[in-house]
Amino acid sequence: MKAVLSLACALACTVSTQAFADTTLKFAHVYETGHPLHQGALNVAEQIEEATEGRVKIDVFPASSLGEELALSEGLSLGTVDIIYTGIGFVSAYYAPIGMTDYPFTLRGIDHWQAFRESDLLAGMKKELGDAMGGVEVAAVSYYGARHVTANKPVLQPSDMDGLKIRVPNAPAYLIFPEATGANPTPMAFSEVYLGLQQGVVDAQENPLTTIQAKKLYEVQSDISLTGHIMNSTLTLVSPMAYSRMSDEDADLLRGLLRDNATTVTEQIVAAEGELADWFRDQGVNVHDVDRKPFIDAVTPVLLESDVPFTREQYDALQALPGNE
Repeated sequence: MKAVLSLACALACTVSTQAFADTTLKFAHVYETGHPLHQGALNVAEQIEEATEGRVKIDVFPASSLGEELALSEGLSLGTVDIIYTGIGFVSAYYAPIGMTDYPFTLRGIDHWQAFRESDLLAGMKKELGDAMGGVEVAAVSYYGARHVTANKPVLQPSDMDGLKIRVPNAPAYLIFPEATGANPTPMAFSEVYLGLQQGVVDAQENPLTTIQAKKLYEVQSDISLTGHIMNSTLTLVSPMAYSRMSDEDADLLRGLLRDNATTVTEQIVAAEGELADWFRDQGVNVHDVDRKPFIDAVTPVLLESDVPFTREQYDALQALPGNE
């Protein structure tokens, strides 16, 4: 009987191991191959394959090759992708309050952002988002950068935005800053921004310095104005179907690597933000320091009076967090 039980156990273990063998996951995002987020995804793919001795592999699909932001979020539910990076504002389509920090001037600086990332406020929002997306896990949160305006002229005060046709992401949070300053916000797919600027379909755009560099937007815009009007976060989302295809041990390994990657990417982007203004100047781009107060004064009343998808209680809880006072 012992021999039979031992054989049964061995067979069960073999079947269990085989069930989780050779899992290949799809990790998709919209960022260019030169962006720290893509390099981080490649590092995770290399590390998980090594750590699991090849049981788990990841194929990385950059630069919108599997679709834009909203399509990738839908793909998690459909099972067409397993892991994605997505801007926190885009998933507000599933749970609106989580997009609060993508609204202009809701975050005061990187220390305030760090406090938000570690807060109970965000922890509750992540759970609500995961439930709304059918069990998707928010595996990590990384800093994407402060958004600045690029154009073919300086933008030093709100009146400089008047009539400017500016490309913005297709999410409600990005409309308030241009509308409050008299510009004409024009939603456009991320993959179309360079050509849209080059052909004059839009006059301007706004993105973090790392993205302006990776997308080579400085080639088709002469001026970068450091408005810092939004501090973006990127979420790393994992489909529950992806976790079901690997053992608990391998799933925990992946979670840890994704968290470590978010920390590394955040550090890289913060460091880059301290260096890139001079790098752009070396490329012949006009980089302008901006007094943000007139922009804050123009935007804040509109922000608080608009039909925003978060409560005043949530907004006050965010503002009560420490950092960059």
